[in-house]
Amino acid sequence: MTNTSAPAPAPSGSRPVVNLALQGGGSHGAFTWGVLDALLEDGRVDFEGISGTSAGAMNAVALAHGFAQAQGKPLLAAQEAARQSLSDFWAGVIDMGALSNSLTGAHKMPLDLMFGGLSVLAGTSPPSQIFSDTMAGYWTKSLSPYQSNPLDINPLRKFLERQIDFEQLAAYRGLKVFVVATKVSTGKAEIFCGPRLTADAVMASACLPTVFQAVDIEGEHYWDGGYSGNPAIHPLIYDCRSADVLLVQINPIRRDKLPTSAAGILDRLNEITFNSALMAEMRAIDFVNRLLAQGRLDAARYKNVLMHRIDGGGALEAYTASTKSETDAKLIHALRDLGRACAQAWLGKHYPALGVECSVNIAADYLDDLRLKAV
Repeated sequence: MTNTSAPAPAPSGSRPVVNLALQGGGSHGAFTWGVLDALLEDGRVDFEGISGTSAGAMNAVALAHGFAQAQGKPLLAAQEAARQSLSDFWAGVIDMGALSNSLTGAHKMPLDLMFGGLSVLAGTSPPSQIFSDTMAGYWTKSLSPYQSNPLDINPLRKFLERQIDFEQLAAYRGLKVFVVATKVSTGKAEIFCGPRLTADAVMASACLPTVFQAVDIEGEHYWDGGYSGNPAIHPLIYDCRSADVLLVQINPIRRDKLPTSAAGILDRLNEITFNSALMAEMRAIDFVNRLLAQGRLDAARYKNVLMHRIDGGGALEAYTASTKSETDAKLIHALRDLGRACAQAWLGKHYPALGVECSVNIAADYLDDLRLKAV
């Protein structure tokens, strides 16, 4: 990727430094929680930058909040603080989901809406059924969020503000945090970081337009960041020194079984849509890396990005897209445990690749068939 004012290479040392790229995916973000928890517990990897979208943005600010709270303390204490911050956030998700489920109709909390559910539009229907009905056209026959919730009441924002000290986070320099949202007027990705990283920015990153009113920030309106970057990798390339980017992917690239039901078809369309921007960025990274390897680009101006990926593979694919709306403790903890196991397995196999080479085959996984044959 081009970077005419590229930062100096990251200093060498015994501890590899990586940048984290966290996908959004509703409650499946608990898988990412597990990955981060295992990386922090292992303790052999330092983080420089972190980019997140939607639930990935929630994980990003929760992790960074823990580090910011422990600023000045020994590394082990800071890592434990980050683990605790993530745990507290997801415990709050579970508690608010349980409270929402105990209510009915317009009184139901919109926390589960951020994670994909649409109960506020459909009474007491199960989240999975609501998801399918809505994606199939239910919403087009119902009220928009501007009609169903004209005051734009959203307790999720207050929950987020209670969990995260955004002023402290904006002042913290130990970890660069990037949150992406989609600008409604242009369809382009917008990156929020530093002083612009606020609760509004995170809410914009998670703003499903069929559920929430667009978030107004500085006179511009924003929808879910997944439409334009899930997650955005370019800020980790241009604004961070480390060449290593670790993607935590929770939307499957490939599903071998053809969906034939209405719900299955729409679930797969949703996954493809929210992977499209990532596919484009990965193809660009592969293209630049190949030109660098061939000596056709100036290595002083272009970074050879070392991509890595942790995902749940077949185990995560067993969870349908509709489960992204469910926030019960059993599901959340199962996804966390799966994330921990996958991260531990990845560390055991690919830790030596950090700082040395890619551990993911970008061409095989992200290039289309015609381009793959040309490689």
